[in-house]
Amino acid sequence: MTLASSHEDLLEGLPSRARIAELILSNHPPRDTYVGWQHYRKHCGLLVPAPAISPQQWSGIPASRQYDYDLYRELTNANLPLQVTSMHDKVGKLIRRRLSGNTRKKDDPTRAGVMVGGWGNYGKTASVCAAGAVFEDQWLKLHGSLNPGALTGTRDLHAPVVYVSTPVTATPKSLCASILGFFRAPIRKAAGLPELVRQVADSLHDHGVKVLILDDISRLRMHRADDQDVLDLIRAFMSLDVTLILIGVNISGIGLLREAKWNKRTRQWEMPELESTRIHGLEITQTEHRFELIEIDRFRYITPKQIQAFVDHLKGIERHLRLLNAKEGMLTNGAMPEYLMRRTGGVVGLLGRLLEDGAYEAMESGKELIDETLLDEIVLRRDEPEQSPDEPVVAADPPARTKKTTSRSKRPRNTVFDDHGPAGATGS
Repeated sequence: MTLASSHEDLLEGLPSRARIAELILSNHPPRDTYVGWQHYRKHCGLLVPAPAISPQQWSGIPASRQYDYDLYRELTNANLPLQVTSMHDKVGKLIRRRLSGNTRKKDDPTRAGVMVGGWGNYGKTASVCAAGAVFEDQWLKLHGSLNPGALTGTRDLHAPVVYVSTPVTATPKSLCASILGFFRAPIRKAAGLPELVRQVADSLHDHGVKVLILDDISRLRMHRADDQDVLDLIRAFMSLDVTLILIGVNISGIGLLREAKWNKRTRQWEMPELESTRIHGLEITQTEHRFELIEIDRFRYITPKQIQAFVDHLKGIERHLRLLNAKEGMLTNGAMPEYLMRRTGGVVGLLGRLLEDGAYEAMESGKELIDETLLDEIVLRRDEPEQSPDEPVVAADPPARTKKTTSRSKRPRNTVFDDHGPAGATGS
């Protein structure tokens, strides 16, 4: 075997430059559409990392292939795989259990739902979407990719899982439009709310939807009438043979579905007893108690078990990174685990961002190695929550408004007034 052929063997798994460019430049459709969700489901976690080679091996390959290899390394380092952590596994187990029961029920008029909370960058959406993709794969395999509820002779699109984001200024109509937008369904401009709700119900049924994921649910604020109506509509969806999975920041503390409390004995979030009535004088039903709330936590570094879990996570990242001077234990030996914990607070998203940036700087500088000195140069802003997720969040009084003199005052959108003026919102 010649030296040239041995170098080619080292890069046997390296795609062509055109293929690398295609991977980098290709557009990823938004996940809140059917096309985008299918793209995510079929491609999530399938990126093959660049082959690992030594600096000596890299120097022996042609310059053009060196450029290709470095480009592919950047792509590899920027796409850290989703690892099975204890937090991720906890969410997956709950969703699998809930979907297993809900998809087998026959007589229960409503389907129990799941709420996934936690602070920012904790991996809530990634964990839920991964579980949803696994469910859809299994459901399609079970039914031969056909919609078991489709009418004979029809060819409705089969979409077991629907993922949408809660609109920023949510109203019942805008939520319906977001769900219908997942299918790119036409919406009549003059359509009223009853018509839109019927259209959503028909779409969920016709497309065989079993899971409806609503992300950013913490955008709802219970002092706004429209947002209260949206919450009522969400409850109504629970009777459509669809499992609702709500994702949001600090769900337990923002007043969504009323104030939840952490039961240390059962280690679960519990909703307080129901009030008598609410807006429009309608009696609240027991549907609020059909949601199980689970909070995703960050990594901790106190007990030996917690420390080992964090180190195992770092090992998974270390195996994925492609740096020429990287050595075994680059992220796990010595004081590096403590350093990474101190810099990121154990938050999965911040840890990934720090190491992705570190890998880029290691390649850019030619150091080809991540250490504390290199990471010290990377600015990573982390807003540490003042309270842990299992402590109630007390909303601060709203700041005093500056009185303006205008020819015509404009009432704020959907502001609820009481005897003392406009009610304040709770912050997330």
